[in-house]
Amino acid sequence: PYDQMRTRAETAPPPRDFGAALRAHHPIALIAEVKKASPSKGVLIENFDPLALARTYASNGAAAISVLTDVRFFQGHLKYIEGIRALFDRGAAPPLPLLRKDFMIDPYQIVEARAYGADAVLLIVAALDDETLAALLALAGDLGMQALVEVHNADELRRALAVGARIIGVNNRDLHSFTTTLETTRHLAALLPSENRPLLVSESGIFTADHVALVRSWG
Repeated sequence: PYDQMRTRAETAPPPRDFGAALRAHHPIALIAEVKKASPSKGVLIENFDPLALARTYASNGAAAISVLTDVRFFQGHLKYIEGIRALFDRGAAPPLPLLRKDFMIDPYQIVEARAYGADAVLLIVAALDDETLAALLALAGDLGMQALVEVHNADELRRALAVGARIIGVNNRDLHSFTTTLETTRHLAALLPSENRPLLVSESGIFTADHVALVRSWG
């Protein structure tokens, strides 16, 4: 029930600051991903060990960790966040903020994320109307979490800024063709306001150090 999950969320250990962790890593911050499978490529890691992955990421300079929790398409689970959070809380690895990466469309999922130990949530603008986007963003804030608000184009960026998103994720993958181009980050970075500029994260299509340097040069 919602009330029980809300109580669990509100009594969970305090969240770590996702945005501050990204800003603290200079000159570049990497969000490492815990993902067993994807719809396009199937199973990516046969002997999948989310705790070992998280420990490796935390010990090798990642700024934060994104954990896939969608069961149907990515073979993820909320228990992965719970386990990694416990790993960090007992000092078995350097503690990093955890992002719940899922198709977040309902307030219960936000509360659930905090209850299981997430510090931030992914909100995909393309999947939400403005009212729901604003409500989920506000709820995350009420619970002490931050939101990575994902956009694919200029209109979605406008909508994200209108609801007060402070961390913008530019997904370089076209949702219709599934092709990726880093030019999406370059284009949308140029549209961000210069004053009170949100934190910008580039997502998808980044495979090499040169790619990292390129998106960093765009801000």
